Amino acid sequence: MLLAALLFFGSLVAIAALFVFKYWELRTERAASTIRDRADEQALRLKQMLTHMREESEKLPPQLVRFARLGIHELALGVAGMARLLERQAHRLADMVSHKHRFERRESNNDYLKQVTDHKNGLPGQGNGSILEEKNDL
Repeated sequence: MLLAALLFFGSLVAIAALFVFKYWELRTERAASTIRDRADEQALRLKQMLTHMREESEKLPPQLVRFARLGIHELALGVAGMARLLERQAHRLADMVSHKHRFERRESNNDYLKQVTDHKNGLPGQGNGSILEEKNDL
């Protein structure tokens, strides 16, 4: 709002200055053609600059979209890396908290479980532990 007000009042003062300059020129009967020519050159330069700025500003939205896509892509990769790190840390924590943290298989003290395990594994000298052999033995 402040910028708009400054532009408005600045333009108003410039227009008033042009009328004062024209009045002075007519009263003194001097032609300020050199000043007017320089002002015209500056006005043409300003017009060219504004045209160029308009052309460049039309290129800005696609570039912003491309930069936004690249930024979102990099952000997604960063989040995925952080998720992998958190996953590894969660597995380490679960492993540490688990009662099987340093689990080592020991031989069972129970005779029945020993027999079942031996039968299942098919110990050498006792056949391969198949059911068909047991039926043939009967």
